[in-house]
Amino acid sequence: MSSLSFSSDAVVTALRAAGCVFAEDEARLLLAAAASPAELASMVDRRAAGHPLELVLGWAEFRGLHIVVEPGVFVPRRRTEFLVEQALAQVPDASLVVDLCCGSGAVGAALAAALGTVELHAADIDPAAVRCARRNIAAYGGRVHAGDLFRALPAALRGRIDILAANVPYVPTDEVPLLPAEARDHEPLTALDGGTDGLDLLRRVADEAARWLAPGGCLLVETSERQTAAAVEAFTWGGLMPRVAECEERYAQVVVGTVP
Repeated sequence: MSSLSFSSDAVVTALRAAGCVFAEDEARLLLAAAASPAELASMVDRRAAGHPLELVLGWAEFRGLHIVVEPGVFVPRRRTEFLVEQALAQVPDASLVVDLCCGSGAVGAALAAALGTVELHAADIDPAAVRCARRNIAAYGGRVHAGDLFRALPAALRGRIDILAANVPYVPTDEVPLLPAEARDHEPLTALDGGTDGLDLLRRVADEAARWLAPGGCLLVETSERQTAAAVEAFTWGGLMPRVAECEERYAQVVVGTVP
């Protein structure tokens, strides 16, 4: 589409033709975001080609926040808002929060926004995620660290973390090709592939978490229903007391672990 006027009907028609189920809603967002007909045409072309709407817009909504997202960065899912809710319910007075495997930093930003004054750290192994997360948590005075899981964190955090949110990848390797094209083709493999049964990183986090948590602190990890039993076992082996929280409406499953 080389040119496109600011016509809602034209945008909706183009998006419907590309198979966008929520064409009207998406058209409204694209029209609001575009500064010119040329930019709108480019955005519609990208969306019609299968780019995630959030990457076309440059932001994703998460718990009422506009989270900056960039190409090559995992787009935060609305179901992960349930993990944030569980964290706030478990430790409503948290003063030190860590967003591990942070991606865009959406979870950390949402927790900081809800808690108010809080010491916030985030970490990811992917340089693009680190750059993006820094933009999203800067307003909360947060620090983002580059590296592999706990190795990225300052040693001074050991034994002090009230909320450790670790939204690790949990898709089994052989199921990654079955993911929707928006995820499979536009998000980093490191943010999707969780290993043979999807729980490789979850086990690594659960194995070390107890040494980093403060008394009364908790680890929260999102997983699928069929992985729950194995995830609970991993938490138990790591010295944590696990409980499972479920939100049917959002198809969300979170394992919460505390130190006995």
